[in-house]
Amino acid sequence: MARINEHYAKLPASYLFPEIGRRVRAYQASHPDAKVIRLGIGDVTEPLAPSITAAMHAAVDEMASRPTFRGYGPEQGYDFLVEAIRKHDYAARGVDLAADEIFVSDGSKCDSGNIQEIFAHGARIAVTDPVYPVYVDSNVMAGRTAAAGPDGRYPGLTYLVGNEANGFQPEPPAGGGEPIDVVYLCSPNNPTGTVATREQLARWVAWAKANDAIILFDAAYEAYISDPALPRSIYEIEGALDCALELRSFSKRAGFTGVRCAYMVVPKRVTGIGAGGARVSLNSLWARRHTTKFNGASYVVQRGAAAVYTPEGLAETAAQIAFYMENARMLREGLAASRFTVFGGVHAPYLWLRTPSGSSSWDFFDKLLADAQIVGTPGAGFGPAGEGYFRLSAFNSRENIEEAIGRLRRAFG
Repeated sequence: MARINEHYAKLPASYLFPEIGRRVRAYQASHPDAKVIRLGIGDVTEPLAPSITAAMHAAVDEMASRPTFRGYGPEQGYDFLVEAIRKHDYAARGVDLAADEIFVSDGSKCDSGNIQEIFAHGARIAVTDPVYPVYVDSNVMAGRTAAAGPDGRYPGLTYLVGNEANGFQPEPPAGGGEPIDVVYLCSPNNPTGTVATREQLARWVAWAKANDAIILFDAAYEAYISDPALPRSIYEIEGALDCALELRSFSKRAGFTGVRCAYMVVPKRVTGIGAGGARVSLNSLWARRHTTKFNGASYVVQRGAAAVYTPEGLAETAAQIAFYMENARMLREGLAASRFTVFGGVHAPYLWLRTPSGSSSWDFFDKLLADAQIVGTPGAGFGPAGEGYFRLSAFNSRENIEEAIGRLRRAFG
């Protein structure tokens, strides 16, 4: 008899976004003529930049010729992409990384879930709340928690609450509580759209070094930061190369949500405790996991990703980011004019708003869909601290953004 992983039963019956899809389908079935504007899932809408598609076309042509055909590639990524990452994303910001500290993959979502495999089953994990659901769900699947309690939180995880008082950027935990081995941080934050300052990240790095803890730093939206005073990599903070892993993605910076390419940085100086108390490099562990369970992102995709770093690619993708951030500005101002309290949307493509009249986030989801035919994401789907809030995405056409603002004005004043 094949027994299943019983820890999956601890998860809600439906993942957040499938539940959104179910409700939208039900609404459209009863309102077939309604034009629904989707500002929920953070999926890009603009086509790939011309320099990227040209590079991918050329790579496809290479695959059609015996002299230039490629089979299995290096699991950690082709040199041409790794070197572009080192030069543009890190050396340009004063960070020196070795090539074998960069691991190219097919998505940060995969990396953020898979990385927990290299930590002991009993490792104590901390997450911010609200939080990107994968950080929590992947650790529940691994059996690090009990079943969720009445408040929706999983015993076994440490929740660090982000709220209006702290700008949705929790501080490191004070001493005296449960010891924490690994903490997931995300900046710019998904879902709140807020950004950690250099001083805030410095406090996290100091905490991690003092407590022999590891920071998993998700910087998937770093390209949306426009203020040069704000850090785009945790490695801009002194000491972070000793205690932090960083996740980066081409999904939102270059429109690769349907193409799939990302990378994770695992510095060799970051270590954990192995058997008998010996220090073990996380780089060697992740290299073993990566090469065992992954055959590398495709050659064609990596050529496209490398084209992001050409002068043309940098200009084209910067223009796309500016387009989405103009959408965010318009949404932010339109929401404010309709008397919503809004956070984010300045250095991130997400806007985080307080639901009106104290309504629950799912009730507001239904009202927004019914009254304005707009789809967003209920804050409760990102954790208990997200209740009473709502996420809207700036990823859409200008026409739809303008129409959505008009609908919000008519529905909410």
